[in-house]
Amino acid sequence: MARPEHWTQKVTESSDALDLERGVFALEDPREIARSLKKSAEESKRRKSDPYRSAMSMLTFYINRAGKQLSGEQRERLEAAKDELRALFGRPRRNL
Repeated sequence: MARPEHWTQKVTESSDALDLERGVFALEDPREIARSLKKSAEESKRRKSDPYRSAMSMLTFYINRAGKQLSGEQRERLEAAKDELRALFGRPRRNL
């Protein structure tokens, strides 16, 4: 019997906003994650907001949905990718 597909997996794989590079969230370098998301957002013809918001929304969605399943190292890398994404789009870094 096939395992049921989770809705979050479906959104990540076939979002109406972005066509993501396969394995983008598993990349080791936060800058490469950000570059891939930026490229996907800029090339998308289906996104509903500007490329920055689309890319950041997808990254945040993935972090939030993965939740406790993310290791500390993975979460740190993905949070660093947010800062890289801000830099690539010329946005100010978030103050903590």
